[in-house]
Amino acid sequence: MDISGILDNKGTPLDKQTFTWREMAGKPISKLDDDAFTRVRVILMNGIETDALRLKHGIARFNKELRLPLAEIRRSEQHQATTVNWLLSADHSPLETTVAYEQVAIEVTAAVAQTEPDPYQAQTYRFGLLEDFDHLYRYSAMLDRLEGKDANNILQGYTDIIPGRPTSQHHRHPADDVRDHYDRQHADLITKIHAAMITAAEYQTHDYYMNVGPLFADPLARQLYAEIASVEEQHVTQYGSLTDPGESHIEKWIVHEAMEVYAYASCADQETNPRIKAIWERFLDYELGHFNVACEALKKIEGRDPAEILGGPLPKMIEFKSQRDFVRKVLSAEVDLRAHGIDYVDKSQEAEGSLAYRNGLHADGIASDIVSAGYQWAPGTELMRKAS
Repeated sequence: MDISGILDNKGTPLDKQTFTWREMAGKPISKLDDDAFTRVRVILMNGIETDALRLKHGIARFNKELRLPLAEIRRSEQHQATTVNWLLSADHSPLETTVAYEQVAIEVTAAVAQTEPDPYQAQTYRFGLLEDFDHLYRYSAMLDRLEGKDANNILQGYTDIIPGRPTSQHHRHPADDVRDHYDRQHADLITKIHAAMITAAEYQTHDYYMNVGPLFADPLARQLYAEIASVEEQHVTQYGSLTDPGESHIEKWIVHEAMEVYAYASCADQETNPRIKAIWERFLDYELGHFNVACEALKKIEGRDPAEILGGPLPKMIEFKSQRDFVRKVLSAEVDLRAHGIDYVDKSQEAEGSLAYRNGLHADGIASDIVSAGYQWAPGTELMRKAS
């Protein structure tokens, strides 16, 4: 995919981006019959669309001239997000959906880490994915014990269910969650796209856990969601700080639109369900329309050529496939890394501020350790293993 080709494609004009309630709340995917990566794409694209809404609301608060065009695009993206998110079927329990969210975080972040050209940014993605990997293990234990369900019914064998960097070790002082950022004038476009995309995905995960956590009656489930939601806020801080704060509002908007185009193109390229593939292709055209509105705003308001931001080729599409071998390699080599300021260090060099912060949070017990005590994934849940 060459960015000049994107610039030449105007996509679907905003006034042609129409929806009906029936198609927005259309037929969902099948929990068991559709490939797990169809659900991965659904969750990822909902996170990206809701982040697009969030970003544009923020920009509108600081720019009167952009309020109407941003409102028009947001309305389309609101309906895109609805169409995408309503693809999740009602037979997913909140815990099963949680397992699916963590699969997205692991597999997509691992794919990004392998194509990211900036070594520091790639290291940050590897650091974060080991934490999401452990979250999957803790939630899988909770799913087994609370609902008697095997998390692999959701994961379909693509993602391992084993401990990563222990969740109890993830809680850091904010000083150890802020990362160094790319230089907007020299960073590759894909570096900017990756940071925007993973921030969006993590933001969605944080919000989901904050919304569903209080709905559980089980005290440990409530604590587990509270604990991991806090880590997800740390992740949003971490990935969000990878972007250059010197970018203008319109510059960040253009990068986000380019990211949305790239993500939808990746989804359309690899989708195995023809009905869902048609949705990705349709929304790809819609995002090209949004992208060109942003480019025109940059020219008109800032007097800049979008090519300053978007020059250069993009690498291959996001690889929606099992990243098991890569994750295992990272787990073996980097599980003992910790953050100290913007640096990654051995756990023996972790900052005192984070150690003290963590000890305070853990004073009354650690849900992530309790729910998984003695847990080892086996096909068919622990009941099957005990019966044999």
